[in-house]
Amino acid sequence: MASPISASRIAVNVLMDGVLAALAVPLAGYVAAPALPALPPVTWALGAASLLLAGLPFRLSTQYWRFAGLADLLSVAGAALLGAALFTGGALFIGLALPSPTFAAILAMALLLLLGVPRIGYRLARERRVTSARAGSTRDVLLVGAGEGADLFIRALRQEHRPPFRVLGLIPLAGRQAGRRIHGVPILPTGLDSLAATLSALRESRRLPDYLVVTEEIGGPTLSALLDTAQSEGVAVRRAPRPTALQSAPESVVAEGAAPALALRPVAIEDLLNRPQVKLDTAGIARLISGRRVLVTGAGGTIGSELARQVASLAPAELVLVDNGEYALWQIDLELGESHPAVLRRACMADIRDAARLRAICAEYRPELVFHAAALKHVPIVEDNPLEGLRTNAVGTRNVANAAREAGARAMVLISTDKAVNPTSVMGASKRVAEMVCQGLDEAARGDAAAMRCVTVRFGNVLGSTGSVVPLFQRQLTRGGPLTVTHPDMQRYFMTVPEAVGLVLQASVAGADDEAWRGGIFVLDMGKPVKILDLARQMIRLAGLRPDVDVPITFTGLRPGEKLYEELFHGREPPSPTGLPGLLMASPRVTDPAAIGPAITAMEAACLANDRASALSLLAELVPEFDPQAGAEAAPLPATAPEPPA
Repeated sequence: MASPISASRIAVNVLMDGVLAALAVPLAGYVAAPALPALPPVTWALGAASLLLAGLPFRLSTQYWRFAGLADLLSVAGAALLGAALFTGGALFIGLALPSPTFAAILAMALLLLLGVPRIGYRLARERRVTSARAGSTRDVLLVGAGEGADLFIRALRQEHRPPFRVLGLIPLAGRQAGRRIHGVPILPTGLDSLAATLSALRESRRLPDYLVVTEEIGGPTLSALLDTAQSEGVAVRRAPRPTALQSAPESVVAEGAAPALALRPVAIEDLLNRPQVKLDTAGIARLISGRRVLVTGAGGTIGSELARQVASLAPAELVLVDNGEYALWQIDLELGESHPAVLRRACMADIRDAARLRAICAEYRPELVFHAAALKHVPIVEDNPLEGLRTNAVGTRNVANAAREAGARAMVLISTDKAVNPTSVMGASKRVAEMVCQGLDEAARGDAAAMRCVTVRFGNVLGSTGSVVPLFQRQLTRGGPLTVTHPDMQRYFMTVPEAVGLVLQASVAGADDEAWRGGIFVLDMGKPVKILDLARQMIRLAGLRPDVDVPITFTGLRPGEKLYEELFHGREPPSPTGLPGLLMASPRVTDPAAIGPAITAMEAACLANDRASALSLLAELVPEFDPQAGAEAAPLPATAPEPPA
């Protein structure tokens, strides 16, 4: 927060405004009647007093001249009008004759001129007070966009004592603005088609910018094309700071020798997804959560922690955080204590494979809503440790569901995965069993309004989650590469974590309230799948490097249990619309609940006996579409890496 203006500064402002107002009186008198004698000096003092009195409601004495803008000029205009009126009234009261009937209007204009011009002049002079010694430390930039974002960026830049950037021009993405100017900065030819020619011309004149700064909200193909064009000319791309988050810039984006200034944000990989913002039923979600006791398993994980954050923001009566990792549990509990101190929290160390511990927790806290995000999800790890995967994902889900139901929970929400569809991995098959547990319980309670609802939500990968490909690529980039991709044709669905969790809450509202969705599986609309090879190349470009030149990409082959393409729907689960944005419904393939329970009990016994063969045999019986050979054998690596797209 800016410190209040000092008393000495106020005194200086009062003195300067008084002197200028005093000078305005003889100036106005000369303009009104040049043939008449000059007004007596007493009128000068009256003019100064009138202006200073008129300036009180407009707070003229507290203005910063170096930040003078339109609002300040409006205040000056108001004070000038009021000051002229006070002067005229005072002069008539003491019997002074005015030079002409229009003197009051002329005095108001003189006051506006003498008070306004010095303020604007001082600001402009200060903005241009950049010495040649600082010129070498200034980075040249082109702004992409010629709207409000560009306007705010240039305004903020001009307030800096040592501006770290010099704006060469603006590139509008649409419209016919070329040839016009914003704050004196020229608007260049419109569109990305013209950008390559503009950058080429600047290179030839040795004025190539250091950065392209994106000032508008663009993403997807447009942003990808911008990155490609900029990379071809060796120019880095950054985003302008958000208008509400102007802050000091890190050294990486400030010219050497310059003072910290506006922070440029790197372009995030999420920006390239170009996913439209889904309008959520925020009122319905708030009604579901507010004032209720909520329990989240896997609360320290990527999805579980975001669930905890969003639930905490909706004022639950109590939030119970369950995780078997001490550090992860401590982190999310500490974060929520800082961000939502009013929310009553309980941090419970527990393994969902321990049915007795879960029953004790649920019996103590009596959760009304349970979000079950705890799972083992890393395909190769679970493939090497299948019994642990079955005990956690299948048996653990049964334990959570039983404990929640016995405690009288209103609803349980299972977080599932697209890997549960036609699974080729133990992880995917174990999550399909978890889906079957919840579907079976939901169907068994059909017609019983008091019974616990079981809502299943299935979606693909989330960007930046623990163990996902994006953090892996980031680590590999910091080491200089290579980036490792299992297969050039591998594709995955991607979504941001907050978006996925928001839609999970949206599905929870529908599933908990509407009998029509009983036994079904909500599937998040993940958009189009993304090729992992393209993702790797884009991340290299975002780092300001060239794929296959500065950073190589190597292919390692599919790992055990992996597929080239993930699916969101089984062939016997035709998708149907829900009428809710971002949500589809997989028509249920429900197994007899009476058969699931004994099968999972037998599976748990086999796992505890370390009988891998029996456990996997039971898994295959429960999930007949499970084919562990359907992934790697069908996708041999090409002899040579494919050429990058032009």
